[in-house]
Formats: sequence, structure tokens, C-alpha cells
Amino acid sequence: MEIISIRPAGDTGIVVDLGDRIDIATNRRVHALATQLKETLAPYLPVDVLPGYVSLLVTYDPMTLTYEAVVRAIREASTAEVREPKTVRRFRLPVAYGGEYGPDLEDVARYHDVSSAKVVEEHTGRDYPIFCLGFSPGFPLLGGLSESLHTPRLETPRPRVPAGSVAIGGAQTGVYPTDTPGGWRLIGRTPLVLFNVDHHPPVPYQAGDVIRFEPIDAAEYDRLHTMGRMPEGESIPPPYLAP
Repeated sequence: MEIISIRPAGDTGIVVDLGDRIDIATNRRVHALATQLKETLAPYLPVDVLPGYVSLLVTYDPMTLTYEAVVRAIREASTAEVREPKTVRRFRLPVAYGGEYGPDLEDVARYHDVSSAKVVEEHTGRDYPIFCLGFSPGFPLLGGLSESLHTPRLETPRPRVPAGSVAIGGAQTGVYPTDTPGGWRLIGRTPLVLFNVDHHPPVPYQAGDVIRFEPIDAAEYDRLHTMGRMPEGESIPPPYLAP
């Protein structure tokens, strides 16, 4: 596997660059190398591997490992046969589109000169690989958005975006797991609890998994939302958010 560069990130990290543009093919290589490093390094060395868009971060304990030793291990892992995951975990996210759930849906439709129904059809008709998690806890930054839905971010971000909001920002789509400021265009909302500090892990998916959105109506949204706010604090049960 070709590595563009290996560079230090402070005194406890190393960044491994595998590309210079964000696309699905490059991100797959990132996750393939991350898997290889977790299998060949993490069980034996005190390291952690965090994949990003086109690079990955390897953190280590400088009291027990040297920078040169970790770099050597990374290069050795990259020359080995990098295997793709045998199975890809897929998650279904039910989404109520438009109206109070997606106040920007009509604006997105007007921007592309199509109907709101067409936007929903395009958005729900494909799988989205999770490039990485970032911005806020559990926020899945997704690849694979149709070019017909690429839409500029808002000129002025909202001070509060409701948890569960499904949005488009430029060439990407994603979901806000918690209430947070944000400048992406809101087209829908899922009633599922995506981030729960009482669970381990706090989010059910991880980078490298796949998400598919499924449209639901307001009644189904209310039913699932009620289930997700049960007193015991449990997240939505299967079949949603179950691979």
C-alpha cells in the first residue's frame, strides 16, 4: 500500500497520509491499513489507531516506544498484504424528512431545481460509508452523497441544531448526534438516540461501517422517539441501528 508521507503529530502521535483528496477509494485504503495496524501492532504495542478522511493517526507512549520504532512498524505493516474486511456492518437510520424535522429541505430542492420528494428519493437510495467520526461526539461524516445533492453550507450557522438532525454540507451528508451549533442544511431528523454516555461504546457504529437512510412519517417518528426516551434510558432496539 502506497504511503504518501509519515510525519510526527506532537510527541505522542504519528500521522500517516495515504492520499490528498477525499474519496471512497482512498478512505477504504485508510480503513484497510487501520485494520492491519490494529491486528499487527495494537495487540503487542501500546498504540492506538484513529482513521480519518485520507490519513490515520497512530498514538503511542514515548516512555516505552520511540518514534523510529513506530514508523518502522507502520512501514512493515503497509508492505504486508492488506485485507479488506470480510464483512461490512450496515446500519439503518429511519428519518422524517422536511417540515419541522428538515427545515432546509425545500431550499435544497430549489437549489437543484427539483422537488422535495426527489431530494428524499436521492438521499435514501444508497449506502453511505462512514469516512470518520468527528466534529462532535458520534458525528458520522459520510461519503457517497450523489453529486445531484451537493449543496453549499449555510452562510450563517445555526446556534443550535437538534440532536438527530440529518443534514447536507457541501459534498457530504451526516447526522448530528447531539444538540450543537452547525452550518449544514437540515433535511430531516432521526428519532434514534445516536449518542449515549451510559452505553459502551457510546455510539453503535464506527468509522468504516455503512449507513442507509430510510424515510418514515411523523407518526412513526413519534413512536420511535417515545421508545428512545424510555425511563431506563435504553436506545432504540433492533431492527434499527442493528447491523
